[in-house]
Amino acid sequence: MTVTREAAWALLTEFTQSEHLQKHALAVEAAVRGYARLWGEDEVAWGAVALLHDFDYERYPDLADHPFKGAEILRERGYPEWLVRAVLSHADHTGVTRESRLEHVLFACDEMAGFVTAAALIRPSKSVMDLEAKSVIKRMKEKAFARAVSRDDLRRGAEEIGVPLDQHAANVIAFMRAEADALGLRGGA
Repeated sequence: MTVTREAAWALLTEFTQSEHLQKHALAVEAAVRGYARLWGEDEVAWGAVALLHDFDYERYPDLADHPFKGAEILRERGYPEWLVRAVLSHADHTGVTRESRLEHVLFACDEMAGFVTAAALIRPSKSVMDLEAKSVIKRMKEKAFARAVSRDDLRRGAEEIGVPLDQHAANVIAFMRAEADALGLRGGA
């Protein structure tokens, strides 16, 4: 099977109706594709993995099912094993260790894209366009802000890809700015 963005988007929207979850997938896609461009990797393939990493979550939110059900569906639909493995590796509870550069980038971008989105939405502009990495790092110190996001995962993600945390935040912001309209994060800036 040839991995395409169109097929990944179709599968995501078949299983995910929530606009919030779709935008999360788009934000992670923007970040992962940005790293693919930066490092000369396959942007389409990496982006498809990012779109699909949580595609089963709306139907199967329990950790006993997610992303295991998604992996079954991907295999049934003929997706390659490297893609299935990457989806499984993004969640620590699966026991699938991250090995490839793609797997590490997916993990690093998943939480950071969500955190950057939250940081942008609390700004007066409601925009990623005027968000700076130092603001993201400062928000990480606020326990009540985006409480569900593990600060350890944010730090570990940057470490896994070998990029300093502040630079990783800056990269993800820049990658998401390029897709601000689709993410609903252009705001008033």
